[in-house]
Amino acid sequence: MTRLPLLWAVWGAALVSAVRPRTSFLLDTPNRGLVHFSQPNVHNTTTLLLSDDGSTLYVGARNYILSLDVSDPEVITVKKETEWSPSRKDIDSCEKKQKSAEVDCPNFIRVLQPMNSTHLYACGSYAYNPRNALLDIQTLTLTSIPYAKGRCPFNPFERNTAITIDGELFTSTTEDFRGALPSISRHFSRDGGKVVLLESSNYLLDEPTFVSSAFDQKEGKLYFFFSEVLKEFNYLLDYRGARLAQVCKDDVGGQRTLQRKWTSFAKSLLLCQPPKQQPFHQLQDMFTLQPPGGDSSRETLFYGVFSSQWSRGSEASAVCRFKIEDIRKVFSGSYRTFNPDKHHWSTSGTQRNAQGQCGLWNASDVVLEEVKKSFLSRGSVQAAPLLVSTGPPAAAYSRLVATTTLSANQKEYTVLFLLTETGFLHKVVLLDGGPRVIEEVQVFREPQLVKSLLVSPSKGVVYVGLSGGVTVVPLAHCSSYQSCGQCVLAQDPFCSWDPTQGACIRLHTAGVKQDVENGNAAKECAGSSFTPHTVAMPVALNEFLTLPCAPPSDLAALSWTGGGLPLPPNLFLQRPDGSLSFVVQAATLGVYTCTAHEAGYHEVQAVYNVSEKNPPAASVPPRTPTTSTVRERTRAKSLPVDPPGNNGLEGYLLPEGWPAAPTANYGTQEDWSTEPGAVYSTRKGSVVDARVDEQVRSYYTELVGVSLLAALCASVVLLGLLHIWRRRCPAVFPKPQAGPGTETPGNSEDQEKHGILKQEGLAPEVTILA
Repeated sequence: MTRLPLLWAVWGAALVSAVRPRTSFLLDTPNRGLVHFSQPNVHNTTTLLLSDDGSTLYVGARNYILSLDVSDPEVITVKKETEWSPSRKDIDSCEKKQKSAEVDCPNFIRVLQPMNSTHLYACGSYAYNPRNALLDIQTLTLTSIPYAKGRCPFNPFERNTAITIDGELFTSTTEDFRGALPSISRHFSRDGGKVVLLESSNYLLDEPTFVSSAFDQKEGKLYFFFSEVLKEFNYLLDYRGARLAQVCKDDVGGQRTLQRKWTSFAKSLLLCQPPKQQPFHQLQDMFTLQPPGGDSSRETLFYGVFSSQWSRGSEASAVCRFKIEDIRKVFSGSYRTFNPDKHHWSTSGTQRNAQGQCGLWNASDVVLEEVKKSFLSRGSVQAAPLLVSTGPPAAAYSRLVATTTLSANQKEYTVLFLLTETGFLHKVVLLDGGPRVIEEVQVFREPQLVKSLLVSPSKGVVYVGLSGGVTVVPLAHCSSYQSCGQCVLAQDPFCSWDPTQGACIRLHTAGVKQDVENGNAAKECAGSSFTPHTVAMPVALNEFLTLPCAPPSDLAALSWTGGGLPLPPNLFLQRPDGSLSFVVQAATLGVYTCTAHEAGYHEVQAVYNVSEKNPPAASVPPRTPTTSTVRERTRAKSLPVDPPGNNGLEGYLLPEGWPAAPTANYGTQEDWSTEPGAVYSTRKGSVVDARVDEQVRSYYTELVGVSLLAALCASVVLLGLLHIWRRRCPAVFPKPQAGPGTETPGNSEDQEKHGILKQEGLAPEVTILA
């Protein structure tokens, strides 16, 4: 293991990231609403505890403890609540220690554990001066008890763990204001004994971050999971890694050496490492999955979320599974010996003597001295990742819970629920061929500092503690799958398709369709077709139309056909969201079908019938009338009205290029109109009459406008030509004569040169300005 830093410094092959979620549901997704509890005084739900019968959820928040009625998964109501906040004096004292009154000094409930059938144990940060109390579960009244030191942290945002076994409280936290004295301790001993702590040595625990704890009933041991600085590789460099520590439940310390200290304390390296690649060594969370029904013949499993100190660009995270047998084995092997004078760990292991054993209360001082120096196992608990996420930093996993369920064929599957920093809860089923991310459900939008997860298989929900309350996420939402194909393709062990009900159901009954391992919908759903209702789309010609089609999952591909044939790409555009866009023309009218393709299964998602909206009886082309057309129109006014039975309108002269007269029978002569403005007579009030009349009026308006514009242009041109001609032909105008009394400066040649032409007696006077 001395080569571990080198492994961390060198990246191996690219990590295989987890399969992306098949479906994604946002907070405002219809038919996927989540149950959420909140009220103005509930903030920072740091701890969650479910009663044994599953009907009451105890919530430890900022300055408050609540009991919520969760007997109905669809509704959350408050049973009792009690305020437990610091006094003004306590907050002032906290502020004097350079802490924020609003952020740091409230009482954050960090421990909430059952003590017996009538009381809970509660411990809070209480303005950076921890307090603890017993809580009556019926009245929610608090009874303060002394000596909270070492039971919960001073810092409300520091990680800690706590677990109660047979009325005894086991905690892992820090014991001082600065958080520099880590401790694993036992309180409330049944025999009235004093607190059992770790030996006061800084090399037993080195800057740990506690994550989780668990109880091994068979061995009578408690396991604590945390991350700390690993000094066995390089004492000068701070390499942080995941650790696992153990103590015996009934350890009372030694008689002379290690009095009231753990004689059974031992720790080991916890490795989540892909083959020949860098390990994920920083532990984020750990969940203990006990055998269903307390089956002693089966192993307890531990599922952990790990991150990497060296992947700052991608912030990858991984999920590893550890077996309790591997943990027992590593603590039964050889141990390293620490030399406190040289601050050095031996590279070779010493044979296990008494390290990690229980019942050393009467061991000799020689044996216990060896235990004090040799508590780090030479081996490590290793596992390969089940799931790896290499997304952006905010997509890394931070918390997880796990549960098991039986499929329709009675095979047991493990389902994980992983919370990301972006607020999505990923649902992952562990299959024989690897993990599958069934779906992701958004549980919050804004980043949250305090988050906690609690799973209740009996209630079929996951409780998520947020800064503003509690959100309930169901383990499965089978009704969101509308067809047999989608129900089977989900590969959700909680859901199966019932042909008799025509629905995807949670309970497995005889004859249901399900294939968790392969999701073979083509086989399971043969003969169970799903055809959506055809949607009529009446539109006008030349209109830009978009036909929506949402994919049933993020893994499905969509294709469009028109009349059963592929669509030419030069006329149709399929957008990234699956919709189809095109310009409506006579050639593009018809039936369009959107089909989803996933894992070899094809299913129609939408059908549209595009038709022309209210086509006109006759159409008039946008044609500007000519002069001859106007003459013909004038002549047409004086012609006699054609009898109503004559559909050809033979008595009328129509402009060249205009449509033929209507062929329908328009009724009697009284229904016909020959008023001025009509090109030919039509039925009074008809659409054709109005359109033709409007066309002719617009043509006259355009003709007048064009004529005025032409006259203006001609005037400008004539003025310009006159000016040019006048400059080139000065002889056309007579030269001025000098009359008596008239004084002309300069000679006549200068006057002609400068174009000064002025003749008295000639009217009017013309001046051309160049």
